[in-house]
Amino acid sequence: MTRYVIGRVLQAIAVLWAAYTVAFAVLYLLPSNPIALQLTAAGIDTTSLKPAQLHAAEARFGLDKPVIVQYFDHLGGFLHGNLGTSITRDIPVTQVIGDRIDSTLLLSLVAGAVALIWGTALAYLASYVRVRWLRLILSRLPAFGASLPQFLTGLLLIQFLSFQLGWLPSTGQQGWKSLVMPSITISLITGSVLAQVLMRSFEDVMRQPHIATARAKGLSRGAVQLRHGLRNAALPALTILGVIVGLTVTSSVVVETEFNRQGVGSLTQDAVSTQDIPVVLAIVMIAATLFVVVNLVVDLLYPLLDPRISHYAKAA
Repeated sequence: MTRYVIGRVLQAIAVLWAAYTVAFAVLYLLPSNPIALQLTAAGIDTTSLKPAQLHAAEARFGLDKPVIVQYFDHLGGFLHGNLGTSITRDIPVTQVIGDRIDSTLLLSLVAGAVALIWGTALAYLASYVRVRWLRLILSRLPAFGASLPQFLTGLLLIQFLSFQLGWLPSTGQQGWKSLVMPSITISLITGSVLAQVLMRSFEDVMRQPHIATARAKGLSRGAVQLRHGLRNAALPALTILGVIVGLTVTSSVVVETEFNRQGVGSLTQDAVSTQDIPVVLAIVMIAATLFVVVNLVVDLLYPLLDPRISHYAKAA
């Protein structure tokens, strides 16, 4: 069991290092200069600046150093909890993200709850109903939901619920009503993925011998599915928890921009367009850390939930 835990922890560290390295490499392969971008956006002609002035601006953010030195400087800063200074705002990255993260966390939590509720309910209904055509329709809904582009879903919701019916605000952050459409937009794809996994799990679990035994004891079909089917079917769904978290995080970039919400998603878009390297790296690492931690926790809990994995881990 100790080797199993150590192996999973080392894998998590390797994934984080790879995420940082890839993000750093992609940002530094971009042909533009972030300092030049900021000066141009401010209406300053960079060609009129003296080389010493441009060099001083680059030195302010460490951009005058060799790329390999910058790589290890940023990496060392992350290991010590120092995310650097935003190039565009000239304030600590922790402050930049801290001002936006509350909105994104709230949206992610609400969207996750909505996805969990409707994804589980749909999988249960698809497994429960006996009418063939209705069961076929229910089983196809997750694939349809996962295939819809999120920006299209958001636009349809804005057109129908906001412009036509006037029930909800189209954009902004105006209380709980402004959370409804973004949450639905994000939960559509995450709930669809969850429903697909649960449907397959339900089918496998309901064929097991202990289900027939429970039915023989006089339990109704619905009671058997709730007490025995849902519990066992939920175990495989835990393995995709990290995927769902990752989808929620990445979805926020599109959804927050579309609904004009001032969160980490819209901050990511701004930072990428202005090549604010410290901010982009910090957001990538925070998202990667969240993804890795969730998967690590699932990996460590799964042997406790499934004895077969526990025996395998002990044997290893």
